[in-house]
Amino acid sequence: MTSRATRLQPAADLARERQETAMQRLAEQQQRLAKAEQQLSDLCRYREEYAETSGGVTVTALLNRRQFVERIDQVIAQQGTEVARLNRQLDHVRGQWREAHAREQALSQVIDRYREQERKSEERREQAEIDERMQHRRPAREWSR
Repeated sequence: MTSRATRLQPAADLARERQETAMQRLAEQQQRLAKAEQQLSDLCRYREEYAETSGGVTVTALLNRRQFVERIDQVIAQQGTEVARLNRQLDHVRGQWREAHAREQALSQVIDRYREQERKSEERREQAEIDERMQHRRPAREWSR
């Protein structure tokens, strides 16, 4: 007969695999967010640098410059929206990892508890066998006196 801990081990292994997969997805999502934040930072810095430089003084040059800055602002807004979306995704993926981690931990604790119960049960059984053997030996010693 297999023990309860042994029967639960495949479920614990599966939970561990799911937790590791969730952890990998969490790391990947963190990297995507960091990359998007860096791109946003680069765009903001570029816009500041471009706005500080002086261009031509003609009306056409000023209009072109203003239109270009507006396009940069639009791209910055889009990138800000992307960063916010990636943050929401990160929160979601982090929640999935927490759930998977909690399941894996719970199963591990149950298996540990079952193993401890099985160990104690085995110790009691062995002690009972020793006690039984000792009881059978005593009468033999008493007869020899």
